[in-house]
Amino acid sequence: MNTSKINHKVNGQGATPFAQTYFHGTKADLKVGDLIQVGYNSNYGQQKNAKYIFLTATLDAAIWGAELAFGDGQERIYLVEPMGEIENDPDLTDKKFPGNPTQSFRSTEPFKVVGEVTAWQGHSAEQVKTMKDHLEKLKEQGINSLND
Repeated sequence: MNTSKINHKVNGQGATPFAQTYFHGTKADLKVGDLIQVGYNSNYGQQKNAKYIFLTATLDAAIWGAELAFGDGQERIYLVEPMGEIENDPDLTDKKFPGNPTQSFRSTEPFKVVGEVTAWQGHSAEQVKTMKDHLEKLKEQGINSLND
């Protein structure tokens, strides 16, 4: 059977049983319905007012986002819905990681918090330390984010 030609109808529209899920890892304390927007201090990089906000389609990348975010707050992962256009995050795509394997994206338009992932397992303390050390070495070498 050629399933590419099957067209399910629900109330006169094509069936859409799944929507793309996006995640945002942070230490910010947010609630369902809150908007994540540009203009606030970034969780990463030079901690300037963020020109972009970030989301990912993979839970692992969101876990890294929560673990690497500045601050002392609880690490959190939110389910978010982009309110506008998103584009590939140039720090994690193009020549660095062809094909965007982390499915990381950025936007200048808000994301709406639609839920929170409350059961997830972080990386080991050793893995987080290794990643933070690597990021610090890049900073010392003057290699900064394309997003700052």
